[in-house]
Amino acid sequence: MPDQNFPFAELLTRRNSTRRFLDRPLPEGMLAGLLALARRAPSGANLQPGEFIALEGDARARLSAALVEAFRAGRQEPEDYSYFPQPLPQSLRRRQVAAAKELYGALQTGRDDRAGRDRQFERNFNFFDAPAALLVTIDARMGSGCYMDLGMCLYGLMLAAAAQGLGSCAIGALASYPGLIRSTLGLGGEHHIVCGIALGYADPEAAENTVRTERLKPEEFFRTLR
Repeated sequence: MPDQNFPFAELLTRRNSTRRFLDRPLPEGMLAGLLALARRAPSGANLQPGEFIALEGDARARLSAALVEAFRAGRQEPEDYSYFPQPLPQSLRRRQVAAAKELYGALQTGRDDRAGRDRQFERNFNFFDAPAALLVTIDARMGSGCYMDLGMCLYGLMLAAAAQGLGSCAIGALASYPGLIRSTLGLGGEHHIVCGIALGYADPEAAENTVRTERLKPEEFFRTLR
């Protein structure tokens, strides 16, 4: 698998959430190679939690159709794990709103354009039409710390993809429909639905791919005790 040889600091800063992709398939074997690299992430007791399921053909089409239908109908399901704090503190809410403003601003979709925002959000369930679509699950018996280990593996996958000139997007919206996903794909209750991953070559002309959300400065999250 060829290496683009980006300096590590550049690799970290150039990675962003890609929400529109070129119609260009990944080279044969690249996805497996990226996953093998991602599995080098730290893992407590080397449990290596989480499973990655590539969705192709009929399976992908059936799942996307079911998710879009549920979203349009306003259906809600209990999630397998708590993603956001409830209630969301105002300080975090401001970050959430700022991120949405960046995305929808790039798309020139106003706050009052509910239909336009829904159309964009619905694209989550089609994996943003990426050439590679992954479903990420975790054994339901795993402890909460294993989600941390899986998160490091996910970030490793996204960085490995960026090193090969690929774009990626983690799709947390899939976690909102765990029962639907399990029934559509024939997965048992032992699988908790974590997220989806869209992977492929980013469309360089897409406005949504120019979005870079602001990150906290070290003085906002780092301190020293003596």
